[in-house]
Amino acid sequence: MPTKSLDAAVAATATQAAHRLPTLLLAAALSLGSAIALGLARFAYALLLPSMKLDLGWSFAQAGAMNTANALGYLLGALTFPPLARRWSSGVLFGVGCAATTLLMAVSGLLSDTHSLLALRVITGVASAAIFISGGVLAARLASARPHDAGLVLGLYYGGTGWGIVVASVLVPLTIVNTAHGWQFAWFALALACAAFAAVAIQAARKIERVHPNVHAATAAARATASTEAPRWPRFSLALAGYGLFGVGYIGYMTFIVALLRNAGMSAVVVTGFYLLLGVATVMSARVWAGLLDRMRGGQALAVLNALLAIATLLPALFTQPWVAFVSGVLFGATFLSAVASTTAFVRHNLPASHWAKGISAFTIVFAFGQIVGPTMIGWVSDGAGLARGLVYSALLLAGGAVLAACQKPLRSAIG
Repeated sequence: MPTKSLDAAVAATATQAAHRLPTLLLAAALSLGSAIALGLARFAYALLLPSMKLDLGWSFAQAGAMNTANALGYLLGALTFPPLARRWSSGVLFGVGCAATTLLMAVSGLLSDTHSLLALRVITGVASAAIFISGGVLAARLASARPHDAGLVLGLYYGGTGWGIVVASVLVPLTIVNTAHGWQFAWFALALACAAFAAVAIQAARKIERVHPNVHAATAAARATASTEAPRWPRFSLALAGYGLFGVGYIGYMTFIVALLRNAGMSAVVVTGFYLLLGVATVMSARVWAGLLDRMRGGQALAVLNALLAIATLLPALFTQPWVAFVSGVLFGATFLSAVASTTAFVRHNLPASHWAKGISAFTIVFAFGQIVGPTMIGWVSDGAGLARGLVYSALLLAGGAVLAACQKPLRSAIG
């Protein structure tokens, strides 16, 4: 190759890398919002569940109802997001959601009445939905700015939930005190973590709004054209149904896995190590599945991820050895948030940009329905037949979701 051509190629590569790194760092900073919405506000509860269940005298069904309440709030937030998005920008909704969730997590440490906690979990779910959906819209915009890294950008955003799981796995065991209502101190610690994450994530959201403005706000004519191109939801109903079963199955695992491992006689150190490993695997999942999210335009990505999650959920239900639990945690952590990312990738591939918020909201709504059903249903099964049986049901639901998603074809109006 001539020297000039080689120099030009090197310069082009350097320029591309220089533009790529800021985008990925921005996606990573934005991902701390998903760490708040799911990692801290929802999944940290699994670590608190054994102490709260013992202290407050709950059954497994009652303990599961706490996450059902959170999912109900998440559904309400998803339903109200589209009209709110027409009035306020995604960046504003993201910031308000982060601030509200931080405050609500702190209030959780002040309460011990079951009904009050249920009501608070509903409100926290509404705030979390505002973070997660608006963050997904911002991440989709960022992904469109770098199409070659789109899967990685989306994976980084959703995989950021793992940072919340990692922080929770360290904070919660250290801050639960062996006294009456000693679990309340852990809620305060989680609120402080939310505040720290929010400071970074909100700045990232503001920068994305400034650098990558709403791509469908150009003209009324463009919006009218886009609306005629947007496929109706029945055309991707199989993907929606598969994602709904994912919501039921995965939340059963994330709600009760810690209780299952403790009931199996595993020490607090082993359980903490398991949850920490799950969180790290979640963060690393962005790189693992980026190519799959870029290539698969239909429901195949969700199908593959649901099938792997079914295996990960079944393992600790059948085998009680710690090493099996660690394998399960790594596989589950490396997969479950990529299933969420796969739906945003599906929306980006198949809907015009003006309908991304509606598309992401549609998937979020069925996801929330699944999460409402999951904790209470799996908790009810666990009360009658044991936690292991409950996880077997979760695995079967995930497998069913894989079959449905596999039947979803790309839409004819696919773009991007």
